[in-house]
Amino acid sequence: MNNQIYVNWDGNKVSLKWLPHKKINENNLVTSVHGYCFMDGKILLVHVKDRGFNAPGGHIELHEDPEKALLREIYEEGYVTGTIKYLGAIEVNHKENENFIHNGPYPLIGYQLFYRVDIKKIFPFLRENETITRIWVEPEEIQYVLNDHELSIHIINEALKVSNS
Repeated sequence: MNNQIYVNWDGNKVSLKWLPHKKINENNLVTSVHGYCFMDGKILLVHVKDRGFNAPGGHIELHEDPEKALLREIYEEGYVTGTIKYLGAIEVNHKENENFIHNGPYPLIGYQLFYRVDIKKIFPFLRENETITRIWVEPEEIQYVLNDHELSIHIINEALKVSNS
């Protein structure tokens, strides 16, 4: 598996590189946090409006650290809570993006952080935020359901190898 791929985001060429276990200490470079949530051997996916099925996650709010942001996001999108373990980061590099907006909302090189979440509690799904539904998927079926790039499958496979227990 190649740890670096190129994706087309809104017509723009962006480089994504998986960096397992790499700690990112500058929160201003972290553009989002994501959690692969596990319970009873299945993975939680949420259907986010206009994005399809994905792992719960999102942006860090002002005065939040990445772990607090992740716990908030998994509750807001998946209505679950649990224990987390850091997996690594995807470096999002816009150097080849001809339409990159300098001094815009995103850094030229930013990071998306990924975690394994072992679910401890499931709450009723209220559809109060941007998610339409949640589903539980067998790991071997994830590639047929997940609406994301191939690095995501690689990260899920790494998450399956670790445990928070």
